[in-house]
Amino acid sequence: MSVVIPVVPRIVAGRIAHCESCGVRARSVCANLPEGDLMRLASISTVRQCGPGEVIMMEGEPAASYHNITSGFVRLHKSLPDGREQVTGFARPGDFLGLASEDNYGVTATAIGPVTLCRFPRDRFRTLMHALPTLEDRLLGVASHELVIAQERMLLLGRKTARERVASFLLDLAPPCGETGVILLPMTRTDIADYLGLTIETVSRTLSAFRREKRIDMKVPNQLVLVDRNGLSRIAQASAL
Repeated sequence: MSVVIPVVPRIVAGRIAHCESCGVRARSVCANLPEGDLMRLASISTVRQCGPGEVIMMEGEPAASYHNITSGFVRLHKSLPDGREQVTGFARPGDFLGLASEDNYGVTATAIGPVTLCRFPRDRFRTLMHALPTLEDRLLGVASHELVIAQERMLLLGRKTARERVASFLLDLAPPCGETGVILLPMTRTDIADYLGLTIETVSRTLSAFRREKRIDMKVPNQLVLVDRNGLSRIAQASAL
């Protein structure tokens, strides 16, 4: 069962300090908000803590809230008419969930391991967004980024080989250049294979090949290190050459 902790702005300075200390704020929807605007956003939020396997939002249900992930990974998936599921993506700290073109959620989001997020009521967030141009611009950027991701996924599934798909997936999860190349892989190989349109055996075989080629290293379960980021980039971009 999830735990919901109301955010009560009793002391403005203390609440702002809490938000500013958030490790993912720089890449979240609240990035670059001035102090007053940040306080107004905090006043409509609640912090939700989810356990492994807990559903954060369900496909087809009313899109009543937006969610900003502050820790943990989330599996995004859609249901097919025959009862099967298709993994459409993985959300991580800093990602914003709940954008919907209609009044209902378009995907189901399920926690992979413990997840913490900030939840915003949809109506109150939209009202605040129209009053705060910086927040509105930031949300437009989030929507534009999701469109780019959708286009890249079409290329991934339509044109890339298995090696190119796995290399692209690893680079997408990788931290920015200049930071440590440690990648967390909390999702199952089954989910990775489903997302990439490959078999589990192909994913495992490709990861093993990258390890033999010294492009990655895997010393800890569910975690790997990018040893040759440039080499993986060349593999990932081969279809575009």
